[in-house]
Amino acid sequence: MKRFLFLGLMLVGLSSIAPAAEKAPQCFELRIYYAAEGKLDALNSRFRDHTIALFTRHGMTNVAYWMPVENPQRRFVYLLSYPDLAAREASWKAFQADPEWIAAKAASETSGTLVEKVESRFLTLTDFSPDMKVDEAGAPHIFEMRTYTATPGNLPHLLDRFRRHTLALFSKHGMKHFAYFTPLPGQPGAEDTLVYFIYHASPEAREASFAAFVADPDWIKVKADSETAAGGSLTIQDGVKSELLKAADFSPVK
Repeated sequence: MKRFLFLGLMLVGLSSIAPAAEKAPQCFELRIYYAAEGKLDALNSRFRDHTIALFTRHGMTNVAYWMPVENPQRRFVYLLSYPDLAAREASWKAFQADPEWIAAKAASETSGTLVEKVESRFLTLTDFSPDMKVDEAGAPHIFEMRTYTATPGNLPHLLDRFRRHTLALFSKHGMKHFAYFTPLPGQPGAEDTLVYFIYHASPEAREASFAAFVADPDWIKVKADSETAAGGSLTIQDGVKSELLKAADFSPVK
C-alpha cells in the first residue's frame, strides 16, 4: 500500500510541475537595428517611452537592451523571449496593429524614419546556459556578445567543449555568464552557430581575463585534445566575433 501511495504522490507531483515546464520560454529573438544618421537617441527614446511597454502588452518578454561601446554603425541590440515561434508571430501581429504603436511610430518619424535596417535571429538556450541574471547588478560591468561559427559537423563538439570545460575556465578567470544560445532548429546557422553573452567588470578586466584564459595550461590542453578528436579546429577561420555592449538605461538587465 505504501508503495502505491508513494507512486501516486510522485505522479501528482509530476503533473503539478509539468505546466510550469511547458510555459518556459522556448524561443528567443535577437534583434539588431541600424539607426538612421542622427536618429539613435530618438530610437532609444521611442523604446523607453513606448515600445517596451507595448511589447509587454502583447505578450513579449523584454530580456535586455544594449548598444555597442564602439558604435559607428549606430546599432541597437536587444533580446526578447516568447513561448514559441507561433506566439512570436501572434504577438508581433498584434503589436504592429496596435493604434498606440501606430501613433507613437508616426509621431517619432515626422522628420524621417528612425531605422535603416533590421537583423533578426531566432535562438534557443543551450542545455548548459545559466539563469539569465547579473550578479551584483549595481556594480559596474560591461557585456560581451560573442558569436562562433563551427567547422562543418563540429558544432556538437564545440558545445561539448563549452559544457565540460570552457564555462568553468571562464569562471576561473573572472568572467561572468549571462546566456548561451544556438539558433532554433531549421533557422539559419542552426548547424554551426553559437551565440553567447558574458560580462566583465570593465573592458580592462575583460582583456586581463582573456589573457589569463588563453594562457591557462588547462585550456591549452582542452583545446588541443578537442581539436585532435575533431580532426582540426572547431571554428572556421575568423569564425569568432566579439562585440562589447553597454546596457540601455531602460533595459531590464543592467
